[in-house]
Amino acid sequence: MRATLIGRWRARLHRRSDEGQFLAMTAVFMTMFLALAGLVADGGHYLDAKQQAASVAEQAARAGAGSLDVGALHAGTIAVDPAVAVTAAENYMSSAGQPGSAWVVGNTVYTQISYRLPTQLLGIIGVGSLALSVTESATDVSGITTGG
Repeated sequence: MRATLIGRWRARLHRRSDEGQFLAMTAVFMTMFLALAGLVADGGHYLDAKQQAASVAEQAARAGAGSLDVGALHAGTIAVDPAVAVTAAENYMSSAGQPGSAWVVGNTVYTQISYRLPTQLLGIIGVGSLALSVTESATDVSGITTGG
């Protein structure tokens, strides 16, 4: 009788050693599922924010490129007034809620918007924010231009 009692005890001991595997696998799969959901949700939010920032930067560059130097116009040439162009572009970005920086090289106005976008679900795996940076440009031209 003692041998059967020891046999039952050993059988129970072996059965219990596998009981925690389901919990461990569930924890691993839930973490992977949340990370994948975070990539989808936060990735979509990132792409949307980047598109919006690019749109604002493009419009700000166009606003800056429209700031022509009046003296150059009277002389018959097209030239951008750098100080006015930078101010116009930066004011446009600020009024749109996405402050950035602007600079002028020749007749081309460049704008850049950079910031960190906080994540919602990716924070679970340690990614608290994503870096977002866009740079756009606009050149003021006169007359009709052809491509190619």
